[in-house]
This record gives sequence, C-alpha cells and structure tokens, in this order.
Amino acid sequence: MDDLLTRYNYDSFMPEKFEPWMNFESSPKTGTMAHDFALWNLDETETRLSGIWSQYDYTIVEFGSFT
Repeated sequence: MDDLLTRYNYDSFMPEKFEPWMNFESSPKTGTMAHDFALWNLDETETRLSGIWSQYDYTIVEFGSFT
C-alpha cells in the first residue's frame, strides 16, 4: 500500500509519473447510473450517494486529484 501511495503522490508533474493513472477508457460514461455507497460530510456525519443524487438533477463525483 505504501508503494501505491508513493506512486500516486508523485513529487513532480512529469508524464512518466501521471500517465499511468490516466485510464479514461475504463471510466463510466456520462449518464451512467453510479452504484450507491456511503459518503461522509465534513462534520463526519454519514450520508449515501443516493441521498445526494436524489436532491439534484445532476451529480458530479470526482475521485483523485486533478491539480
């Protein structure tokens, strides 16, 4: 697990370090219904993805870092 975290938290933005993480072909397509799962609010209370998407017409979920 430590090796995985070290590779994910790379120290410089260079193609050989970030390209292995780019796997857009395996990403769900826009409009695909996501599986329901638990989420936690910043105040550490639990909710579910279904609780979020039931409140809005569109829900965007981001995993990982895009910065």
